[in-house]
Amino acid sequence: MKKTIAMLTAAALTLSFTACGASSADSGSSAATADNASADGYRIAIVQQLDHSSLDEIRTAIEAELDAKAAELGITIEYKDFNGQNDATTLNQIGTQVVSDGYDAIIPIASLAAQCMTTAAADSQTPVIYAAISDPEAAELTDIDYVTGTSDALDTKFILDMMFAADPDIQTVGLLYSNSEPNSETPIAEAKAYLDEKGIAYVEATGNTNDEVLSAAANLADKADAVFTPTDNVVMAAAAAVSETLTNAGVPYYTGADSFVTAGALATCGVNYTDLGTKTADMALDVLQTGTVPEYHVMEGGIITVNTETAAALGVDPTVYTSLGGTLKEVVTAAE
Repeated sequence: MKKTIAMLTAAALTLSFTACGASSADSGSSAATADNASADGYRIAIVQQLDHSSLDEIRTAIEAELDAKAAELGITIEYKDFNGQNDATTLNQIGTQVVSDGYDAIIPIASLAAQCMTTAAADSQTPVIYAAISDPEAAELTDIDYVTGTSDALDTKFILDMMFAADPDIQTVGLLYSNSEPNSETPIAEAKAYLDEKGIAYVEATGNTNDEVLSAAANLADKADAVFTPTDNVVMAAAAAVSETLTNAGVPYYTGADSFVTAGALATCGVNYTDLGTKTADMALDVLQTGTVPEYHVMEGGIITVNTETAAALGVDPTVYTSLGGTLKEVVTAAE
């Protein structure tokens, strides 16, 4: 069902915005500068939950598409980046500031950022077009008149099938996640149900800080034959250390996003985050131009990403996964 909001009139552009204690990058501007801005333009706040490669890729794609659309349509689109550093207090401050500053739309990247921006925009009804929410329902981002966006929903069964394609003799699977991360709720439930159906044992380990996540990973290294983490932003913050711990223990690490794999995890199957960022930007402009807020959009997946260095260390042939379908993409661990 489509929901309609009143069309927001673009405000006069300015060059100075602050994030009330937040870390933010310099603003970017498309097609024109603030000096020649007109009513035929928009101001958009891009709010990234934290730094990691998948979210960085999404932000870059959003900005590139806004630039391209501004040139194509002959309008001014000014955007500014904010980064919440994975802190709810900082994100709430950013939300208060961007609403107060009269941005025409907010594009939050990742679940906590989306939740904070949705709360901040409740009175103003500023459109919120989120990016990369694995389960919008679990994150309580559905059925809200001014909120929509893109979902990178996981095919949990496919990722677990990848485990068994590489090693049919797995007896125990480790489930590593944060119990404060909405993105993990549904895939972890799906993983448990699937493993129960197959008669495979599993052991859970959770953490909500880097130290807790690393401790949980070390615990699983002694108990599991393979480990699965969904698109969990809390665990992602410690992905390099977790990947090293598990690989050194000879335990394959399967994850929900390619940012984990470039940090050292073995493999994932998911969406193209550049495509997701592009789609998110297009949805934001459609909302601003039409006043119509559609249902969220689930991105198509099917990209199998394998870290060839980790695969070599574990004795895994990356081509083993192609029997399941999808497109194979080989990467190496990114330099820190």
